[in-house]
Amino acid sequence: MNGERPVDRESLHLDDRKLDSVPDWVGGIGSLRELHLDGNLLSSLPPALETLSALEVLHLRRNRLESVPESVSRLTLLRDLRIGKNLLTEIPDWLWDRESLEFLDLSENRLSSVSPRIGRLTELRMLDLGHNALSSIPEALGELTRLKDALYLSDNRLTAVPESLGNLRELRYLSITDNELTSLPETLGRLSKLRELRLYNNRLEALPETLGGLPDLREIHLAHNRLTSLPESIGELGSLRELRLSNNRISSLPESIGNLRRLTDLDLRNNDLTALPESIARLESLTHLDLRGNRLLSLPDGIQELPNLEKLDLRWNKLRASTWIEDLERRGCAVLR
Repeated sequence: MNGERPVDRESLHLDDRKLDSVPDWVGGIGSLRELHLDGNLLSSLPPALETLSALEVLHLRRNRLESVPESVSRLTLLRDLRIGKNLLTEIPDWLWDRESLEFLDLSENRLSSVSPRIGRLTELRMLDLGHNALSSIPEALGELTRLKDALYLSDNRLTAVPESLGNLRELRYLSITDNELTSLPETLGRLSKLRELRLYNNRLEALPETLGGLPDLREIHLAHNRLTSLPESIGELGSLRELRLSNNRISSLPESIGNLRRLTDLDLRNNDLTALPESIARLESLTHLDLRGNRLLSLPDGIQELPNLEKLDLRWNKLRASTWIEDLERRGCAVLR
C-alpha cells in the first residue's frame, strides 16, 4: 500500500485494513474531500494530513487514538468528523472552533466532561456523545439550534439534562437511554419537530405535562424507569405509533390515551395495572397490545372491537374469563393467556 502513488480523487476508503499508520502517499492527494479510516489500529495521524486542504469528511472510528490529532485542527473545511470508539479522555479546545462542523461523533470514548464552548458549533446537525462517562451536559447545548438529525446522549452518568434542551426545535431524534435521569425539563415540550424519543433505562418517576406539545412524535421508549402514571397530555400526541412502557410502576392510565388514534404498538408489560380505561377501545389502529405481568382482573369489553388487533398478550395476570376473547381468536388475533 505504501508504494502506491497519489491520484487525483475526491474519496478514499481505507477502512478495516489493520493499518497502524496512514500511508505517506495519502498526504499528496490534494483533491481529497473524504477520507475513511475506520476500523484500523491507528494511535496517531501524520502531520501531512493538514495538507489535505479540501478535506470535508474524516472518519476515524474504531481506532486507538488517545487524543484528537493536531493535524485535524488545520482542516478548515471539515464538516463531518467521526472519532467514536477510540480512547479519548478529553477534547482539545481548538475542536470547538471548527464552526463548519455539521456531524460530530465522539461516542464510545472515555470523556468525563464537555466544554461549554460546544455552543460554538452552531452548524451541527448531528451530535453523538453516547457511551462515555459524562455526568453533566453544559447549558450551551441549547445554542446548537440547527441540530436536526439526532442527539445521542445514551449510556453516560447523567442525572439531568439542561433546560436549554428546549431550544433545539428542529431536532427529530433524541436518545438519552441508560443514564440516571430522575426527571425531565418542562422545556422538552418545545421540541415540536421531534419524531422519536428514547429514555429507557433511567430512573424517571414522572413525565412533564408539556409532553403533549410534540405533535410529530411517533415513538416513545420509556421501559425500565420508575413511572407510576402518565400525564393527561399524552392524549395530544396525535402522530404517536409506538408507546413502550414496560417495567415501570404504572398503576393507572389516563382516559386521554384513547385519543391516540394512530397508535399501533402499546407495551405495558410488568407494571401495576389493575384496570384499563374504557377509552382504550378507541385505539382503532392498534395491532399489538402487551399487558402481561400486571394485576388485571378484567378488561374493557370494547377491546374486542379493535379492528386491527393482531396480538394480545395477557399472560401473568389474574383475569376472569371473557367470552369475547375467543371471538378475537377466531378473527385471527393471537391471544396469549
